[in-house]
Amino acid sequence: MLAEDQNLVREGLRNLLQLSESIEVVGEVVDGSEVLDGLAKFKPDVLLIDIRMPKMTGIEALQAMQEQGESTPAIILTTFDDHQLVLEGMQAGAKGYLLKDVSLDSLVNAIEKVHGGETLVQRAITERILKGLSSMASKETEPELQEELSPKELEVLRLMAGGYSNREISSAIHKSEGTVKNQVSSILDKLDVRDRTQAVLRAINLGLL
Repeated sequence: MLAEDQNLVREGLRNLLQLSESIEVVGEVVDGSEVLDGLAKFKPDVLLIDIRMPKMTGIEALQAMQEQGESTPAIILTTFDDHQLVLEGMQAGAKGYLLKDVSLDSLVNAIEKVHGGETLVQRAITERILKGLSSMASKETEPELQEELSPKELEVLRLMAGGYSNREISSAIHKSEGTVKNQVSSILDKLDVRDRTQAVLRAINLGLL
């Protein structure tokens, strides 16, 4: 489902996705206040949502989804100067972040990854996101870790923060994909978080990244 108030952008995304044999646009809404009703009506597998919309922003819509226990994975559509709002989107539960001028291959890949349970951050905005995370790090004292991350786990964590998949991390550190998957699970367990996005957020707050 597409949630985008600008007709030209929404039509462009729809037309782009129509070129893919594996993706179908089942519904569209033009404001954040319509997102929950749209999810109930169209029952999409993935939501593509703009951050800046009238009446209710994409961030507010994501927060409303959290409050309602709505678990449809969402990909935020952003521009370079939206990085601070992207961070708020991360905290509101978004699973993916893409620039609006994304290519078809990248868009389809992102939708498939997020549908498969992964978190995706387009590398073009990763540096801005991490800088923003550093400036937004919680002023509250983070509880200390019960168990420290090993040097190898820290290496994997840095690659996770760069938006790399398990397969790409496997290639980078010359370990099997199964070993990387186990290390990622260990990292999430030690940081006491549910997913890769929250792992990066907590690692920033703890000064690990």
